[in-house]
Amino acid sequence: MERQTGPAPGPGTPAARQPAALDDVDRRMVAELVKDGRMAVRTLAERLHISRANAYSRLGRLVRDRVIRGFSVRLDPAQMGMTTAVYVTMQIEQDAWRDVRERLTRLPAIQHFALTGGAFDIIALARVPDQAHLRALILDEIQSIPGVRNTQTQLVFEEVPDEMVLP
Repeated sequence: MERQTGPAPGPGTPAARQPAALDDVDRRMVAELVKDGRMAVRTLAERLHISRANAYSRLGRLVRDRVIRGFSVRLDPAQMGMTTAVYVTMQIEQDAWRDVRERLTRLPAIQHFALTGGAFDIIALARVPDQAHLRALILDEIQSIPGVRNTQTQLVFEEVPDEMVLP
């Protein structure tokens, strides 16, 4: 899983850039790669009815423009022994978000987190093997981070695959 670390988005960072202009072929290319990121460019070109040179060129542009941020392996967490998934919401002290963000990026059980507005400040998806590991994650690791005021934990019963589907 690709984890974003580093400075918060701001002027000049990738998140602040204008979205890439995608045509129908680009969208179909991305949709094919979402289904099978290991697909050979030759196969991709055949499915899109374009030349291999065009496919290589478009793929290179999509990577350069960060439409495609990388290629990775999707794992089944349960098969990897991570049978317990939870969302942890946190309220933090207002000036602590940078330090809390840095500490959360160092916790291997945290798969994803986001700074949010509303009733809580952070929501994090965590995966652990069992309740003992969950207890340690929440009570010993997350709640010991300076600036974390309180947490709430929501157990995940079932998940929908995390594949991005283009409209």
